[in-house]
Amino acid sequence: MRKPADSSAPLAELIGERWSPRALDETGEVTWDQLRALLEAARWAPSFGNTQPARFLVGRRGDETHRKILGTLTERNQAWAQRAGALLVAIMVTRNEKGEIPYAEYGLGLAGQNLALQAVHEGLVAHQMAGFDAEAVRAAFDVPAEAVPRVAIAIGVQGEPDVLGEERAVSRELAERKRLPLQEIAFTGGWGKPAF
Repeated sequence: MRKPADSSAPLAELIGERWSPRALDETGEVTWDQLRALLEAARWAPSFGNTQPARFLVGRRGDETHRKILGTLTERNQAWAQRAGALLVAIMVTRNEKGEIPYAEYGLGLAGQNLALQAVHEGLVAHQMAGFDAEAVRAAFDVPAEAVPRVAIAIGVQGEPDVLGEERAVSRELAERKRLPLQEIAFTGGWGKPAF
């Protein structure tokens, strides 16, 4: 199922096609080669002063890491993310040998976006989630104090919306994608004065 972005200007295909479905095919495979490509895309994201604050825990369906990450998700996210071919946790390193890393969260966000766009290129989908227990991740994977688990990511092959079961979830999956109009986010000459 495609849900291309309805934009006021032509977008690169990877950007226009990217969205975050929850309906995943439980038989769809995410290979190590695909995961390598996603993580290389994340690795090459811009970062302040080349500090590269992004780190990732990576598990494929059926392995111990996948099971442990799944166990840290909220029940609502576990219900659909269990079908993901891979589960990741994106972690932000806040310090390096020079001290505090400026804009670490921004750097992690850029890495996450690169990863999501590479997923589109690989014929996969990526759904990033705030609904997980960061302290449980820290304990389960012995994450050091200077590293902060910020988001869990389900990677998979898109499935049919009816796998979600409940009508509300299926309707949400089928709903049109929406964003604020450009005139509400881009200003010129002063706040609130649309650039377009």
